[in-house]
Amino acid sequence: MKSPSSQDGPFSALVSRRSLLQGTAGIFALGALAPLLSACSTGGPAGGGTAKEITFWNFYGPAPDNNPQSQWFVKLADDWNATNEVKIKLRYIAQNDYVNGNTLQTAFASGSGPDVFLLSPGDFLRYYNGGVLQELTPKLDPAVVSDFLPGTLDTRKVDDKVFALPMESEPLAMFYSKSAFAEVGLTDADVPKTWDDLLTVAKKLTTPSRFGVGFETTPGYYQNFTWYPFMWEGDGQPVSADAKSSTFNSKAVTDALTFWGDSISTGVAPKKLLGNGGPDLPANLGAGYVAMQQSGVWNIAAMKQMAPNVDYGIFEIPTPSGGTSATTLGGWSFCANAKGGNPSAAADFIAWALGSMSADSIERGRTWNTVAKTNIPVRSSVQDAANAKGAFSDPNMAFFLNVVAPNGRGEPRYPPEIIKPIEDAIQAVQLGGKDAASQAAAASDTINAYLSSYSGAPIV
Repeated sequence: MKSPSSQDGPFSALVSRRSLLQGTAGIFALGALAPLLSACSTGGPAGGGTAKEITFWNFYGPAPDNNPQSQWFVKLADDWNATNEVKIKLRYIAQNDYVNGNTLQTAFASGSGPDVFLLSPGDFLRYYNGGVLQELTPKLDPAVVSDFLPGTLDTRKVDDKVFALPMESEPLAMFYSKSAFAEVGLTDADVPKTWDDLLTVAKKLTTPSRFGVGFETTPGYYQNFTWYPFMWEGDGQPVSADAKSSTFNSKAVTDALTFWGDSISTGVAPKKLLGNGGPDLPANLGAGYVAMQQSGVWNIAAMKQMAPNVDYGIFEIPTPSGGTSATTLGGWSFCANAKGGNPSAAADFIAWALGSMSADSIERGRTWNTVAKTNIPVRSSVQDAANAKGAFSDPNMAFFLNVVAPNGRGEPRYPPEIIKPIEDAIQAVQLGGKDAASQAAAASDTINAYLSSYSGAPIV
């Protein structure tokens, strides 16, 4: 089964141009509160702003260590506040809490959500179906909408109306330590091409003080996001193309679950990664805890900033025998709270920040995607500006742009009630040692039961 065409757009655009959220805690609770989300007002001192001050919750800044990404967010707010009567107030929430905790969900459920917040495609339907996403289309010039690379807005649209603006694309690949390879007599020519190769190489790299490979083990949207490529490589999908029935009970799904489980049961992968887990390359591969690690393009900047002396390489995610290479094109978006203190001003801010054809907006996108952080830009103008500055002359960035991203698919937007059984199956096989086929079948039954009565925006 091929993925929906709407998820192929970023790949085709990148070629032609040539160029997390919550864990298990409260996942169903907020889904059940969807009608309340649409009914409650969220303005107020606990979280939402007022007509003259709009709050922006995020996990970047102002951070205690004043890192480059934090500086970008602080400058963003300062630049807006310098010329606008309605002010932006940033609230920093630690990444683990924002991505794996329930701070944001609890705030919305209690009626005190922020005016502007970061959202991944994987959690879009929770908020859209809950009635709290402000439409952004009226604030966007048609030229801006066209400037977004084909497919990058698809999971943020409903009925051709835009409800979130992406700031980046974050494809996944495998990183490896060249010194660890050399230590056991491996070279760049030995990088794994298949799942069997990866387990074999990982075994050679495993020592009493180091694991051969690392995959995310913390349950939540991020882990699902990182597991999808392994399912796609065998032509698997969780739901049918018309989203009417589950297709999770398939050989491709079972094989992908089994592979992740085998990495733990054979002892070549840890049951828990260090630092912030899978997204955190410096704390794991950079510190020598693992010799290979699945993670994303953002770690090119992170390694330069936090582990500059570590010599590493990158290779595509290995495939099953006869499979096709795949990766997930994730990325965070800005969205506005339709029930906040000043939804119109919040939408104005987002359009100004990420959705303008002005030179300042384009430069803002360039510096976020290739200076403060490393991503694949989602706008043609931003990608052109980055190319002009030589951002993709860096071999690692060029590899992501030219080799990894073309095999990418947009991160799917599934409701929490589909995310959760997928998450449970991954956890049961990976960490619980359960039989993959039975877990895939159980998850499929749960997904089918949910789809039989689903009512909401299209699942894509």
